[in-house]
Amino acid sequence: MEIQQQKGVGNSKVVKVEKEEAWDLFVNQASNEGRSVVAHFGASWCVTSLSMNYKFEELAQTHPEILFLYVDVDDVQSVSSKLGVKAMPTFFLIKDKEVVNKIVGANPDEVKKMVDASAESFGVTAPPDIVVE
Repeated sequence: MEIQQQKGVGNSKVVKVEKEEAWDLFVNQASNEGRSVVAHFGASWCVTSLSMNYKFEELAQTHPEILFLYVDVDDVQSVSSKLGVKAMPTFFLIKDKEVVNKIVGANPDEVKKMVDASAESFGVTAPPDIVVE
């Protein structure tokens, strides 16, 4: 079974997780496909979490080999508790159903490094940054 894009979110490459069963399904499917998962745990009321949405979407667009998930901590409390999320935003890198990296706080550069390193570990190189001077 292939991971299906959530309907009704336009061109978004980030999949919103609505319940614990969906989380388990996505993480299991990604593991079976040999894909990493990068999960953004945030909240609709958290300004710093919301500020990361654009960057997270941008990473998802440039790294189709990785599954990007968004989890609202208020909607899926069981998963947030299980992973020990205490602050928003929190980002996890998951490989083979195991958390291998965690970043707490709105730090787009660190999240990008984590994603790029994950892509490179699977032999996929990220496109070079375009610098306009």
